[in-house]
Amino acid sequence: MPIPLWKLALITVGPGLVVMLADTDAGSAIVAAQSGARWGYRLLLLQLLLVPILYVVQELTVRLGLVTRKGHGELIAEHFGKGWAWLSVGTLLVSCVGAMLTEFSGIAGVGQLFGVSPWMSISLTVIFLIAVVATGTYRQVEKVALLIGLFELAFVAVAIVSHPSGTAMLHGMAQMPLGDRQYLFLLASNVGAVIMPWMVFYQQSAVVDKGLDISHLKPARLDTAIGAVVTQVIMAAILIVTASTIGAKNPHASLDTVQQIANALIPFLGSFWGKVIFALGMLGAAWVATIVVSLTAAWGLGEVTGYRRSLAHHPFEAPWFYAVYVVSLLIGAGVVLSGVNLV
Repeated sequence: MPIPLWKLALITVGPGLVVMLADTDAGSAIVAAQSGARWGYRLLLLQLLLVPILYVVQELTVRLGLVTRKGHGELIAEHFGKGWAWLSVGTLLVSCVGAMLTEFSGIAGVGQLFGVSPWMSISLTVIFLIAVVATGTYRQVEKVALLIGLFELAFVAVAIVSHPSGTAMLHGMAQMPLGDRQYLFLLASNVGAVIMPWMVFYQQSAVVDKGLDISHLKPARLDTAIGAVVTQVIMAAILIVTASTIGAKNPHASLDTVQQIANALIPFLGSFWGKVIFALGMLGAAWVATIVVSLTAAWGLGEVTGYRRSLAHHPFEAPWFYAVYVVSLLIGAGVVLSGVNLV
């Protein structure tokens, strides 16, 4: 007897939503905040136009994973040779390290909003994320990541209470000053913040580790489509918040860190609850991205070296997989705690 579609969907949903929530990470949130503050709603339409592009790229990885039951690095090695696979995974690891630095910088910034030192906030994060992955199955880790990622919906709540003008939004969306170099720079930054190498590797490895196959294709596509819409709605919400507040009063404010953005928003959203809601959204974004990026590094390296690389295995059964996961966290945390300003 075939499994009902609704039950198949419940089994399948997860990889797409998780990777898309990770897409709206700390760095992407800062880009969206800068876009709204400096250009109002002129980059809002772009957020909507990027939805189908994001879906097409990630849906391809879903099909590759479901049909072949292999990760991205493994497929490259199989069809193009080990050399190309190592090159691909090498660049992946570089992008993962860069992403980890951004996420931990964001986490440190959130902690400092409430007087918590970077050492404390980052150390607690590392301990928590190691415990989540080392003690859970794939499905348990996915549930935790989804729960954390949903904190990002706080940005939507902030957008609503910022009372944006519908007329101003429509007027701004109709304007795209493509002749302005600064506008083009932020436009390119928004595009670059949407599709990242670790997203491709993660989702393909995730559907394999979850045990999905070609029978799950339709709900997996739906999972990816919903995720693409959700992540861009969150990006749009962040842009709307800063456009309707900072952009209307101080468009040239410096917004390069989490603290600067939060401090600029406090006069409009309130000193306590505005800060709490903003912190929840930013922390959710950084935490889910940290889980995704560090798992991607562990999966990707395993796909070219051949070590055991599934969350179904106990750490003693797959020591290299868990070691790479932990080391990636420690590298990101260590560099940020060294005091270098990375965001």
